Amino acid sequence: MRGDRIEIVVDSGNGVLTYEIEATKAGRRVEITRSRGVVEVAEITRSGTPVRTGQFMADRVVALVEHPAPPPGTTGRRGPGPARNQASLL
Repeated sequence: MRGDRIEIVVDSGNGVLTYEIEATKAGRRVEITRSRGVVEVAEITRSGTPVRTGQFMADRVVALVEHPAPPPGTTGRRGPGPARNQASLL
């Protein structure tokens, strides 16, 4: 679904690097494949053709974080904020 994204955190030896692959158009999806020491994250069209692909050594991958698309009524990537009538915790 458009807006779905996967965040890949990879150990680079000097720290970690973060990559994101996102379903950029309607009807596309993001898939994760693990095989033979390689993690592949790809944006796939409805017909199954990969559009954007990232391949990472499985030993170096620290985390794969899946972020679903926000609900249709909200804007932005973060979803709805706190309730308006909620008292501040600070």
